[in-house]
Formats: sequence, structure tokens, C-alpha cells
Amino acid sequence: MANVIKIKKGLDINLKGEAKEVPLQVRKSETYAVCPDDFDGVVPKVVVKVGDRVKAGSALMVDKNHPEVKFVSPVSGEVVAVNRGEKRKVLSIVVKDDGEMAYVEFGKKDVSSMSAPEVKDALLEAGLWPFIRQRPYDIVANPQNEPRDIFISGFDSAPLAPDFNYVLKGEEKNFQTGLDALKKLTSGKVYLGVKNGAAAEALLKAKNVEVVAFEGPHPAGNVSVQINHIAPINKGDIVWVVRPADVLLIGRLFNKGVTDLSRKVVVTGSETTERGYADVLVGASMCSILEGKVLTGEDLRYISGNVLTGKKVGLDGYLGAYATQVTVIPEGDDVHEFLGWAMPRCDQFSTSHTYFSWLRGKNTEYCFDARIKGGKRAMIMSHDYDKVFPMDILPEYLLKAIIAFNIDKMENLGIYEVAPEDFALCEFVDVSKIELQKIVRNGLDMLYKELN
Repeated sequence: MANVIKIKKGLDINLKGEAKEVPLQVRKSETYAVCPDDFDGVVPKVVVKVGDRVKAGSALMVDKNHPEVKFVSPVSGEVVAVNRGEKRKVLSIVVKDDGEMAYVEFGKKDVSSMSAPEVKDALLEAGLWPFIRQRPYDIVANPQNEPRDIFISGFDSAPLAPDFNYVLKGEEKNFQTGLDALKKLTSGKVYLGVKNGAAAEALLKAKNVEVVAFEGPHPAGNVSVQINHIAPINKGDIVWVVRPADVLLIGRLFNKGVTDLSRKVVVTGSETTERGYADVLVGASMCSILEGKVLTGEDLRYISGNVLTGKKVGLDGYLGAYATQVTVIPEGDDVHEFLGWAMPRCDQFSTSHTYFSWLRGKNTEYCFDARIKGGKRAMIMSHDYDKVFPMDILPEYLLKAIIAFNIDKMENLGIYEVAPEDFALCEFVDVSKIELQKIVRNGLDMLYKELN
């Protein structure tokens, strides 16, 4: 491939518990949930009540600021709960599956003969618009805007992440249809980032997109990193990003005429006894996915997503709207080590030569638990962030500008180009144990409210 961008900064974390490319049988979930917290930038308004019957593709809630943006049920059945928290905040809408899988019919469509407004209306009506996200602010895209470009990262470089080459098998037509639909939504380009030397033919020969290859450690697969190296975002620019698994959802809508929210989710982690790729629906219960596949009698952390950016959920929780991975690791709250960090050790990962584990080589697999291993303290300007942050941005100075909410400095330091996930590795290597992703998320939310 002619156009290859090499990412030098970053860090690959070799975790124990990688899944093989094999199908995994899971129990069908009895209930499914749509959680507003999965969709940043949205003010939810529930449009159903407990006891209502819905079909797959029926709206459960809408965005108050943009009522045309719908959030739909993945299955047909009965609404059994609308869970609320403090100040009546909507936490989740739960639908009990009736086993019939009746769909709302939207009709098959030929994307090539459709106009941009027709494609947009189809996505809004079918409830797939929330799967298109916007930079800046890393929020659900505003359907009233037109993006400068659209970016898709065709691979995930996070620990134990799914291999999209495997996920794509048998879905090539839907993927291309999804790309064709997205191309209609912009007068600019649709960029598809692929992993150099490891991409499927459907990715390399995709039409209506510009394919760019990347190589290097994580976060080479992060779409923000790819945007920064291909066509950086300036003030006033709007670009949209779509995950490859969600491109498939868009393609199915036009090819099948229904909202089919099924996807392959990889089950990983050192505490799993069975690993592989399970066919599930968005919002499935975690217990249905992991039943009989984790070690029993252990204190475990169940993560919807990967260990760096995923969301902690219990077995009574649900798969996140964007999640394509489930990870199970030890909680670690029952571990008491003699001499703590001062013990010389060869079996624990370190980004420096603090432990002797570096002598074992880069291919050694490590079993991580959820401990932060240290106390929170003031941010130390050690330049550790710079070593794993491959964007043309000064992460430490940007984070301090966000904490101080200095809008001018935030803009000058590149706030419009980043998303919380871009600081996951910085958070991992941070000796101060600060929740950097939370700081970035709060900063983006405050900036959006201030400027819009």
C-alpha cells in the first residue's frame, strides 16, 4: 500500500486472555437495555411507558434538543422498566424480549439512487443516527450539520481488541453499503484507516473511500490519532466518526430494510474460561453473554469494552451501545502484597525498568487486576504522557488548561481534536493516578455548553 503512516509513540499492553477467532455460543438475553449515558451530548426524553409493546426499531427515547434523533429498541417485546436516578435522570430503558423478533419495516433502498437528505432521513427514522459521532466534543453528531470529512478506523489496537478482519467475514456487502451511505453525507472525503499488512480485501478495496494504512503501537487504531495525522481539525471544522461495527448496522438498514442491531462481540480477559466471538444484540445483558464462561468464586471486574476505556458493569448490567468487547479481569481488592511496590518482581508489567519483568521480552503475557497501585497526588510534569501520546498536542498542558477551564488555552492546545479515549494510555502510565479521561470528558461537555 502506497500511503502508510507510522505511529512511533504509544504502548502495546500484552494482556492474558486473548480470544481466538472462533464462534462462541451464548445464552439469549431475556432483557435488553438502552442507556442514555452511552450517548454523550444527548438530553434524553422517554417516549414509551412501562407496559408498552414495541418492535425492533421502535423509538424508546429521543434527544430533547434534536427530537428527530431516535434511540430504538434492539428487540420486540414489552417495556418492563424505565430506571431513573437522582433528579429523575434516565439511567436505562429495559425491554423484555418476546422471542418473536418482529421488526419495524423501513423498506430496502438503493443507496446509489438516494440523495443526501434521503439517506439522513432514513438513518434518523431507523434510529441509527446515534452511531455517528462528531468531533469536536466527541458527542452524537448534530444532523443539521454537514461534516468536512468522515473518518472510520478499520481496526482496534486496544488490549485484547476484536479483529475486524474476522468480524467482517460474510458482511462485506453490508460494509460497502454502509460506506456508500456515509459518502452521501459529506461533500468531503470518507477516510478508512486500516492496519498495514493485516487488512481484509473488503477493507483494502473499499469503494468511495480513501484508504490510509497505519502501523505502530496503540493508540494507532484510535480515530483521533488517524485524524490528527491525515487531516487535523481546526477551529470551526466538524468531522464525523463511525466505528466499523456501526458501518455494518447502517449497511444492513439499506440492504434488509430493518434496524438489525446484532453484532459480533469478543469475550476476553484472564478470568474467562471460554473466549471467542459471540453474536449478540446491542444492549444484551452481561449475564447472558458470560454465563458459564468465567471463573467462579472470584472477585471479578466485568467490563463492557476494553480495560483502558471500557465501562465497569456487574453481571446484572448490560452491554454498551458502542461496545464490541467484553473483558473480565480480577478486581484485586483482596490482594495484600508483602512490601508492596518495593518487592522485586518479574511477573508484573512496568513501562519502565522498575520491575525486572522487562527482561522477559515483549511477548510475555501479563495478568492485570483493577488496582491503581498508588495514591492520588498532584499532577507531576514527568513527560510520561508524551511518550504514549502520538498526536501533535501537549497532553499535560492541555489537561491543566481543561482543569482551569481556560477556553483560549484549550483551543490553542488542541481540545477540538481529542476524545477521552485518547488519554487512556496517559492515565495508565500516570504516576499521579488521576482520572484523566474523566477530566477530558467534563472539559468537552463544559466547552460544548459554553460555546453552543
